[in-house]
Amino acid sequence: MGFFLALAADWLRDLQDLNVENDMRKNILLSLGFKPGAETPWTSDDIQKLFEENIEALVLDASGQRTEKDPKEIDSEKNVEFLPIYLKKIGDDVGGYAIPIAGKGLWSTLYGYFAIEPDGRTVKGITFYKHGETPGLGGEVDKPWFQQNFIGKRFVDENDHLLGIHVIKGKVESDDQEAYHKVDGISGATMTGKGLEYFLKDDLVKYEPFFKQVRGRQS
Repeated sequence: MGFFLALAADWLRDLQDLNVENDMRKNILLSLGFKPGAETPWTSDDIQKLFEENIEALVLDASGQRTEKDPKEIDSEKNVEFLPIYLKKIGDDVGGYAIPIAGKGLWSTLYGYFAIEPDGRTVKGITFYKHGETPGLGGEVDKPWFQQNFIGKRFVDENDHLLGIHVIKGKVESDDQEAYHKVDGISGATMTGKGLEYFLKDDLVKYEPFFKQVRGRQS
């Protein structure tokens, strides 16, 4: 009996690991602009196929150089000297980059992906796959209206100095000269928004050596 219980426990653990991996892959794809059909949600097989056909997974070192490491073996919170990154491949070209982001909101740690256009300056998308913020308040971070706020914003200034994305209280004024790096905040969740702003900037700082190279190739 003990043997079969151990076998069942191993099977359940493998299934849970597969579900976690699929959820992370799904969020990488979503951040990079892949969308399931309204009537046809992705299956696990769809996610695996899309990811394997369109995404190149790499690990960078702290100087922004590619390494030979496998992203699956990297824990971003523990192995801070190695940085996983996911490239959207369009033939021989790159259609965008996705990086893992994580940090404290108000009540929990938020985990997600931040996608960047090929120019290395502009936000392509943002998703969250795990958090414990209050539903209807900080929990709005995983709602489409909030995430769409980020698309098209720039996280560097005209001289390519890193600014990050500023999550303001209220709405961004259309005539604000700095609107290009600001997004509307969530009503009643200022601390969640500030937490997101701070940890997103911290994560972008880690990847800045790589994106400096990307921007340099655009010049």
